[in-house]
Amino acid sequence: MNMFKKILILGLLLISTQMMAQTGILRGKITEATTGEGAIGATVTLAGTTNAAFTDIDGEFTLTVPYGKHNLIISYVGFQKKTIADIIINEKKGEVYLENIVLDTDTQTLQEVVVRAELLRTSEAAITMIKHNSSVILDGISSAKMKITGDATAVEAAKRITGVSIEGGKYVYVRGLGDRYTKTTLNGMDIPGLDPDRNSLQMDIFPTSLIDNIMVSKNFSAEMPADFTGGLMNVETKAFPEHKVFNVSFGVGYNPQANLKSDFLTYDGGKYDFLGFDDGSRELPGLAAGVNVPTPISGHSKEEVTSFVKSFNPELATKTKTSPLNYSGGITFGDQRLLGQSSNKLGYILSLNYKLDYQFYDDVNYGEYQRYNDASLTEMRYATVQNGQYTDESVLLGGLAGLAFKGKSTKIRLTAMRLQNGEKRAGIFDIDNDGAAVGQSGYIAKSNNLEYNQRSLNNFLLAGTHLLSNDKLEIDWKLSTTYSISEDPDIRKSAFTYTSNNDIVFSAGAGGLPSRIWRDLDEVGQNGRVDLSYGYAFKGNSAKVRIGANVLRKERNFEIKQFQMAFFGGAAGGTWATDDFSTILNEGNIYPNKQPNNIYYQSGNNDPNPNEYNSRSLNQGYYVSNEMSFGDRTKVIAGLRLEEFKQYHTGRDQSYASGDIVNGRNLDDEVVLSSVNLFPSLNVIYKLGELANARFAYAKTIARPSFKELSFAQIIDPLTNRIFNGSLFTYSDWDGELLETKIDNFDLRLEKYGERGELISLSGFYKKFRNPIELIRIPEQQTSTEYQPRNVGDGMVLGVELELIRNLSFVSQAMQDWQLSLNFSAVKSQIDMSASEYNSRLEYVRDGETIEAVRKMAGQAPYILNGGISYNSFEKGLDMGLFYNVKGSTLNIVGIGLFPDVYTEAFHSLNFGLNKKLGKSEKLSLDVKASNILDDTVDVVYKSYKAENQMFSSHNPGRSFSVGLNFKL
Repeated sequence: MNMFKKILILGLLLISTQMMAQTGILRGKITEATTGEGAIGATVTLAGTTNAAFTDIDGEFTLTVPYGKHNLIISYVGFQKKTIADIIINEKKGEVYLENIVLDTDTQTLQEVVVRAELLRTSEAAITMIKHNSSVILDGISSAKMKITGDATAVEAAKRITGVSIEGGKYVYVRGLGDRYTKTTLNGMDIPGLDPDRNSLQMDIFPTSLIDNIMVSKNFSAEMPADFTGGLMNVETKAFPEHKVFNVSFGVGYNPQANLKSDFLTYDGGKYDFLGFDDGSRELPGLAAGVNVPTPISGHSKEEVTSFVKSFNPELATKTKTSPLNYSGGITFGDQRLLGQSSNKLGYILSLNYKLDYQFYDDVNYGEYQRYNDASLTEMRYATVQNGQYTDESVLLGGLAGLAFKGKSTKIRLTAMRLQNGEKRAGIFDIDNDGAAVGQSGYIAKSNNLEYNQRSLNNFLLAGTHLLSNDKLEIDWKLSTTYSISEDPDIRKSAFTYTSNNDIVFSAGAGGLPSRIWRDLDEVGQNGRVDLSYGYAFKGNSAKVRIGANVLRKERNFEIKQFQMAFFGGAAGGTWATDDFSTILNEGNIYPNKQPNNIYYQSGNNDPNPNEYNSRSLNQGYYVSNEMSFGDRTKVIAGLRLEEFKQYHTGRDQSYASGDIVNGRNLDDEVVLSSVNLFPSLNVIYKLGELANARFAYAKTIARPSFKELSFAQIIDPLTNRIFNGSLFTYSDWDGELLETKIDNFDLRLEKYGERGELISLSGFYKKFRNPIELIRIPEQQTSTEYQPRNVGDGMVLGVELELIRNLSFVSQAMQDWQLSLNFSAVKSQIDMSASEYNSRLEYVRDGETIEAVRKMAGQAPYILNGGISYNSFEKGLDMGLFYNVKGSTLNIVGIGLFPDVYTEAFHSLNFGLNKKLGKSEKLSLDVKASNILDDTVDVVYKSYKAENQMFSSHNPGRSFSVGLNFKL
């Protein structure tokens, strides 16, 4: 009997466990159609039961429901009751998330609205709703669209957005304006960049798997930072998982030009290169940190000199290997839990991603060209040209951990993110210098280049939202700290020069002496902000007033240390029997061995170092804005922002560092920029229909110089020998005073939205610039290629944008799963030349050429086109699309006098992506991608009157193909 009872009890337990297992989770988000915001406190009931829940601060709800087909009833005061029918939850769909439930007001009809659950399946529609209800002109892309396009990083995804273009594969430009006019924020907070040569953030380090959405504000409102003009791009990382997530992915890629190549250039690196950072083998030798390094003329012993030379890595030559396939992998885990019997939730997410990518540019060209002094000669002449091969092994490692608490009136979020990127590069180049060109000596040389760059970004965010006074008062606060590092440890360049007698030598005045460079940048950003908004009634309509404050502190440390190979006694560099770079630092060539070589290293760093600086800035912003409606159609948002900005600099020029304290300049934490500015903004939205708006906006904004631009830094590109000079250096035509750029912005937009995310919009914009900053070729530097940021004459930009997203069911009902997307921007820009630029162009005018006092704005693209056709079948579990992107030829560097202008040519990007769910459970999916299908090249060229374009730089990234598997539990 006892045994029978035990078996009975065990059987009952098994049955009850099985019954408990026959339940699933139903989650969703409910949005108010009038505002696009979450409906807080709406009642969600499972039809025919007492099983109910209330939506939280984001309008989200969670219900535990038995397997089967269900109807869901949603009721919310002031809005139509809605029923979601035919929701199926079973073993295949144990958890269902309804992501696009929109409630309409009950002013039109009191009838209940019934829709089928299958219609609620595209988060792109949610993005469309956000755009429709936004108080500013907004465009964006969701994580769902990124998955369809197959984009791996944020920079690839961003180019799908209207008016967005990509520069250098890393930097985002909005409306074709240069990088200084585009601002990037992470989760609404400012973050420091990783590149000393740019104002904007490198977007290629953000894996799309960590991103929830990317939104671009095309115009300014008072709660935004004022230092943008083209657009403000916000990258929102995943925070609170909408449903349980456990994804594992792995993919392989193949580029015929780069993968499985037996002649892939490389060199021995560190054992942690595969993780994206150096293991210390490239670190600066200990004795090299000082100024008085051991040399034969410094009083050090022979043993000390020899030991010092041997402390440098002896590898100066490229070698070859067979490159493997590209591959990537990732794992993401997240979920949310109800806390006790309350509706409070705790969400968490963990994600780790890895990507290894090989690039082989087997026909790379760099050129320096000049105009002839003879005005009758329209063609350009070369000063130096380099042709060769260049490879890049890139590792991207990203991790994110997030924890979030949500209740009906409170949300608190803690997120930590680490991004690590390492790039190992190797190149071989043939160099030809024309001695007949101005400032040139004439030589033939061959170089080997070995480089490594490691970048990291660490971001910590703590944020909260609280609703008070019956949800009328909302308090948002955010605290963020970001620490970024960019290091180039041990950049090695060696160039053999071939004399007219066919001797192989090292020559300082020709190919140059072998050199090594260490560059270090670290930057910390601390950002805190608080925003308060209060809802009230104005003449029977809802209104809202906002006030807030923002404090941003940034500090950067930057240093370059460089060393040059020297040769003791006899002719510098001696004569070499072979041009084998791997033999340069052989034992027999190192001091104190006999001539012809006798190698030692000498420091190129003075004390204090002119290529070392510390810069910091403090920006305090305060704003007030008010949003109110006038009748049923007109909404007005007016605001005023005040920003107090100060930038400090510690650094010195070459003269001071060399001991000339009388004529040299030295700054010790001195203010180099100080301003207090008011930024008014006005946004007017007129409702043309239920789903159509007319928008007008005006605002003042600003563009400030970067840390690097307001410095004495001289940064050389070891590959091309091109040199960037900070603006603090003075020349005969430049006083060293770099000013802020102030901009007046006018925007007009007509937009109409349709079902399933459809949209057609037409926008026009005009911008007036005072003291714009552009990169100028320094005319006084004729023996070297040097550039400097300077204020130029006032300018303007006039443009139009067209966006169309259309479901193709109007062609045929059989095409209801097909969608066409198209956006096009056309822009006219104009800059008034400064007197010095205009006169220098007159000095080198060609016969028949007319020089006007105006020209195009540097960095402004004349047009941008994005187009795509996609197929999305929920029933078949198939998403695929073909996407095209191009940006028109754009003035990149302003050439003056002898030197022609430099333009970035159009790059035609055509990519294909496919995602197919596999198996009955659809837990496994297949990703297929093809990139640069047209096999286009990235060309930057010199342009001059009636002359054939000549190459500034050129490389072909090649076509690439990848296949990946994604497993979702």
